[in-house]
Amino acid sequence: MDKVVLLLSILSLGTYSQPITDSQRLFSIAVSRVQHLHLLAQRLLSDFENSLQTDEQRQLNKIFLQDFCNSDYIISPIDKHETQRSSVLKLLSISYRLIESWEFPSRSLSGGSAQRNPISPKLSELKTGILLLIRANQDGVEMFSDGAVLQLAPYGNYYQSLGADESQRRSYELLACFKKDMHKVETYLTVAKCRLSPEANCTL
Repeated sequence: MDKVVLLLSILSLGTYSQPITDSQRLFSIAVSRVQHLHLLAQRLLSDFENSLQTDEQRQLNKIFLQDFCNSDYIISPIDKHETQRSSVLKLLSISYRLIESWEFPSRSLSGGSAQRNPISPKLSELKTGILLLIRANQDGVEMFSDGAVLQLAPYGNYYQSLGADESQRRSYELLACFKKDMHKVETYLTVAKCRLSPEANCTL
């Protein structure tokens, strides 16, 4: 059994009774998972950009700068200073919502092939780990339930039938937004993990 799944199973049976070292271990696993997803997002976007002509890439970059990611509706820190001032619970809850918002759109990132690029299962595992960390840090305040689902609109009109140029633009947006959000989650989880070590310097 995957070591992450095994650890999550153990923690889910006794999250509140486990010493802080278990929380640190789970944080380390979560950070490692999102780092992997961020690197994967960078590679997917780089591969896509390399398949374009220079003029095409330039135009897509201009369009993307004028557009919004679906997850921009999730309120998050606007800069590194606000990130550092945010509580561990706030950083965890934002990370949870960002990961959850990609569970459905991520199916398109691998061209529908879960075997070739198992992004969706990795996101689900990470979401489970973050939820356990939230429960361990919420001090009895109920923020999420097992069946809670973030209500976001579908990812633009991405799943409609599109022409070649429009489909290319949407693919670029999807990959660029995925990379952007995985970078956010990596930053938030890294800062939150650092807070468990009072002697550590958590400066971004």
